Amino acid sequence: MSIRVLIVDDDTLIRTGLRLILDTQPDLEVVGEAGDGEVAITQARALRPDVVLMDIQMPGKNGLDATIAVAALDPAPRVLILTTFEVDEYVFGALRSGASGFVLKRTPAEELIAAIRTVAAGEALLAPSVTRRLIEAFAAQPEARRPDPVVLQELTTREAEIWRHIARGLSNAEIAAELVLSTLTVKTHVTNLLTKLHLRDRTQAVVLAYESGFVAPGEVDDRP
Repeated sequence: MSIRVLIVDDDTLIRTGLRLILDTQPDLEVVGEAGDGEVAITQARALRPDVVLMDIQMPGKNGLDATIAVAALDPAPRVLILTTFEVDEYVFGALRSGASGFVLKRTPAEELIAAIRTVAAGEALLAPSVTRRLIEAFAAQPEARRPDPVVLQELTTREAEIWRHIARGLSNAEIAAELVLSTLTVKTHVTNLLTKLHLRDRTQAVVLAYESGFVAPGEVDDRP
């Protein structure tokens, strides 16, 4: 079954180039394009893509505002932010808006394709460098939303342990290797964790871990 992709960018040449790249992959299907945030929301609602490649800086409604609206759809596609800017405020804003990942437009084609597959599978696309910026950003923020203490009590010891590893940006396979568990077991724990915390995906789990204080900046080691 193909991964349905909606391309959102105000630059026609970039949209054309992305379509040419994605059309080479048998498991990816470009179902539509949009040149601004308003059209992106309309297209996402009508076409029901699995993944939206979303530019940030666009005329009218920008990519961050569009991401909030797209992430609120039911069912909600995964949003992969695609931008030329590697600036903290964009990383932070994109993830807070509900994006599942963040890649630069200069990312090689094979890495972009892998990124689409990663977020379509429900994985977070957070490089260690992005995780470190998130830690620093949350360290400077005033106290924000905290998870319900009752809900936290419902987490098993293993689920809480896995949540800390997710906050480090580890994949299911990497968590399984560290905890000597099967990948399927880790996936089950992650699914239960997201359900109990009422989260859509792993990226939201990373954001909530630092935003809520469940994981404090500096408490876990990020990978090099």
